[in-house]
Amino acid sequence: MNLIIQNISKHISLTPEEELLFLSRTETRNYKAKTMLVHTGEISKESYFVNSGLLRSFSINDNIVEHVMSFACEGWWIGDMYSLLSQKPGNLFIEVMEDAEVVVLSKENQEQLYHEIPKLERFFRIIIENSLVAYQERLMDNLSLTAEERFDKFCRKHPTLIKRVPQKQIASFIGVTPEFFSKMKARMLRK
Repeated sequence: MNLIIQNISKHISLTPEEELLFLSRTETRNYKAKTMLVHTGEISKESYFVNSGLLRSFSINDNIVEHVMSFACEGWWIGDMYSLLSQKPGNLFIEVMEDAEVVVLSKENQEQLYHEIPKLERFFRIIIENSLVAYQERLMDNLSLTAEERFDKFCRKHPTLIKRVPQKQIASFIGVTPEFFSKMKARMLRK
C-alpha cells in the first residue's frame, strides 16, 4: 500500500475509489539534498508528505542564527502551516536534508478534496491538532526542561533521527548553541 494512504488510514477509511481520487490530486516529486522547497517571505501553496528522505523547517533570526522548528522523515507531513492556512507570507524555510521523494498536495487541491471526500477534512483536522499538541509540548519543554532533558527526550522520541541529523541542527532544535551541545554531550557521556 502507498505510504501516504497508510498514513491516512491511521485516522480515516477511504474506499479504493477515494484513494485513487486523492492520489490523482497529489504530485510525487524527487528532490536532491540542500534543495529549498519553501523560502521565508513566500506565500505557501503546498504541504509535503515524505515518502523517503529527510526535510526540516527552520527560521533565521536577525543575527543570522538558524532555529530548527521541525524535522520530517518517512511518513511525516511538513509545511509552513501559518502561511498555508492564512495565505500570508511565511516565516519558515523548508529544506531537503537528504535526497527525498515527496508527495506534494497543493492548498487548492486540498480544498477541492474536502468537497469531493468530506472525511478528508477530519483527517487534516487530526493532523493539524497533533501538530498543535506537539508544538505546545515543545514550547512547554523549552520553558521547563533543562537542555539535557530536552536532548534526552528528543533521543527517546526520535531515535532514528539521531544518526541522520547533524548535531548542530539537533542543538538548534533543542534550543542551544552547537558549542554548548558539544560540551553537554561530553558531560552526559562521562556520567
